[in-house]
Amino acid sequence: MASASQNQFSGPVSVFQERRLPETATPAGYSALIDAYGLEVPLPRTLCAIGAHHRMLEQSSWRIMTPRHAPDASLEGHLTFALKYEGLDLAVLKRLFLCVGPGPIETIAREKPAGTYARRVWFLYEWLIGENLDLPDAQTGKYVPVLDPDLQWGIEGETAPRYRLRNNLPGTPDFCPLVFRTGRLKDFIADGLAQRARDVVADVPRDVLARTAAFLLLKDSKSSYAIEGESPPQDRIQRWGRAIGEAGKQPLDEHELLRLQRIVIGDARFITLGFRDEGGFVGQHDRESRLPLPDHISARPEDLQSLLAGMIAFDHGPAQHMDAVIAAAILAFGFVYIHPFEDGNGRLHRYLIHHVLAERGYNPPGVVFPVSAAILDQIDQYRATLESYSQRLLPNIRWKPTDKFNVRILDDTGDFYRFFDATPHAEFLYECVKRTIEHDLPYETDFLRRYDEFRRHIEGMIDMPERTVDLLFRFLDQNDGKLSNRARTKEFDALTGEEVTRVESIYDEIFG
Repeated sequence: MASASQNQFSGPVSVFQERRLPETATPAGYSALIDAYGLEVPLPRTLCAIGAHHRMLEQSSWRIMTPRHAPDASLEGHLTFALKYEGLDLAVLKRLFLCVGPGPIETIAREKPAGTYARRVWFLYEWLIGENLDLPDAQTGKYVPVLDPDLQWGIEGETAPRYRLRNNLPGTPDFCPLVFRTGRLKDFIADGLAQRARDVVADVPRDVLARTAAFLLLKDSKSSYAIEGESPPQDRIQRWGRAIGEAGKQPLDEHELLRLQRIVIGDARFITLGFRDEGGFVGQHDRESRLPLPDHISARPEDLQSLLAGMIAFDHGPAQHMDAVIAAAILAFGFVYIHPFEDGNGRLHRYLIHHVLAERGYNPPGVVFPVSAAILDQIDQYRATLESYSQRLLPNIRWKPTDKFNVRILDDTGDFYRFFDATPHAEFLYECVKRTIEHDLPYETDFLRRYDEFRRHIEGMIDMPERTVDLLFRFLDQNDGKLSNRARTKEFDALTGEEVTRVESIYDEIFG
């Protein structure tokens, strides 16, 4: 255990753990606690410090606050500041509690038994550590939520009478990533995207909608493999597409994840199916030594059982009471960081997005949003979103290479996969969902309507099999509405010059 007296908290600095401050300022809240107690944790995306000027400044991952915001230079002072202004960072809090032990937390709760922040710190200690402090149940104090709903997304939750609090945390101690209430997310939710999707398909003929759904399903399956740099046979793409089409119909559990991995892998002769029993990483190997060069290190195999149990509990519980897209982001990106399989993690990660959206009825019945296609079109942003946490996680994982050119983690790192800031992930996923609703869905339904009209005009003019009409359309579509000389002299040499002109005119009227 450790303690920090007043002189252990830093004075003004210009650099904090290799992060340059926009101006010289004194770390406060989580930054002060991380520094004073030497906590080895992924740094929060935004840190706070107290500046010398009476104006707020947000820049370069820092929020510089005014002298009037300065907390007391103590454990209680910085904890209170963090909960009040920075929200909950459960990974930092757990490492802090393990470092200081129960004594200082009991003191904080005893000295302010009715204090809102004292009771929240008390609750969080017992919730994260799994041990009760030597304290009687609270007798006074207004019931307040554990997580500030003005700062981060929570659930309605249940009362916790021992602390006179409402536990609105959207998860369990095994898995509880959090999302901040940003302006972007509020705007996305205000857009009412689910209703807009239903409006798009409301007047679409049933047969056109069915064909649109089939095309979007295949498009998503192809794109999901393409993201992984794979070009599998058509039967595997279609098989995975059928699995995506069934998303949300089966409850999520370990057996379902194993079933899905078998579907997505196909040929498993050189891959060990099932949950990993050794380390894992995403990255490259050194060309000469074959030593690992990780961009991301997966969760330890000994942590997989509790992490997966936490994810499944999240899906069955809190995910049902949160915004569907935010819940999908938490579950799917949590899964890909954990990386429980040797192979297939990326495609299952994207499957989980479909699982949550379908389970919650977010997309119109029978229609799968081609989220993977939207991701593929924004692949750089997708990678940047993944790296928004991986780059902060990697420096806090000590590992060594194995004889199999793999990695073995040397420390207890499970909490880094249970608790992370999923805000960038929720914003990115909402952007993808919005794109599918505003572009892909209306575009495909409109295209099929126009294509059907084109086919009716051609069949009304010339007796032509459907597959030949489709070939004719493709030639026109590939050549800006004109039939190439090659097509006119080979596949469609039977058409007269007048008929060719009429065909091109029909295409122009409908697609021009």
